[in-house]
Amino acid sequence: MHRRLPPLNALKAFEAAGRHASFTRAAEELRVTHGAVSRHVQALEAWIGTPLFERHNRRVVLTEAGRSYLPEIGAALDRMALATARQVERGHAQILHVNALATFTLRWLIPRLSAFQRSHPAVEIRLTTSNVPLARIVEPFDIAIRGGPDARPGTVGRPFLSERRIPVCSPALRRHGPLRQPSDLAGHTLLHAATLPEVWPHWLQAAGVPHLKPQASVTLEHFYLTLQAALDGLGVAMGPERLIADDVASGRLILPFDGPALPARSYHAYVPEARADQAAVRAFCDWLATAA
Repeated sequence: MHRRLPPLNALKAFEAAGRHASFTRAAEELRVTHGAVSRHVQALEAWIGTPLFERHNRRVVLTEAGRSYLPEIGAALDRMALATARQVERGHAQILHVNALATFTLRWLIPRLSAFQRSHPAVEIRLTTSNVPLARIVEPFDIAIRGGPDARPGTVGRPFLSERRIPVCSPALRRHGPLRQPSDLAGHTLLHAATLPEVWPHWLQAAGVPHLKPQASVTLEHFYLTLQAALDGLGVAMGPERLIADDVASGRLILPFDGPALPARSYHAYVPEARADQAAVRAFCDWLATAA
């Protein structure tokens, strides 16, 4: 089918000038001269056979024909831009900026990330770790992994992994003293994370031994350091259930007690609304849910 279409540059000039109600601002957007925009619009008017603008001293106003034509051309250009972006996305590697919690990254995400890379080789993951709240992330991101639910204007969240916290330790630790009930913790070292100072007090309260005094206490800067210390037999840590699952399954860590388990915020993938429909973003969020 043969299409009778005016020149694309003339359509772009008309659409920008109509949207801004200004040839000057259209020229700035398109990075051409005012005269170029004027000539393109004149050529389009000649091609169509009707005026699209009323020219005044320093401003232009759409005619009735221009007002009816503008939304149609704008929508068509938008569809062309979107279709082109999708083709570019399919043909080139896409960079995906992921900002995730440090302990989650080390203990859960990195051990599983190769599975996503194998199934999506055209997506390049650029992973950074940060523990600041969602609302205080300043660097641009495509996906941020935080506890939730949380809120940040212009961002949508999707839960993918529930969480609880329970005491964990190395199997070898039991050889240094009994560890069958919460009161036995009095003969052991408790490992604390400086970023979560209330976790152990809350658990001891829930376990019915709020005044328990351990043999010793060690406080480390980050939560993931307490888990490494538990693996090395230094003491008993409060472990996020999902993040220690691999170590428990392999026998590197054990759960000395049946309970209780403290509720914790579930993990959410937060995506800026403007990026929510990008294929790589959708693929990564779907993969997170499947892996979880």
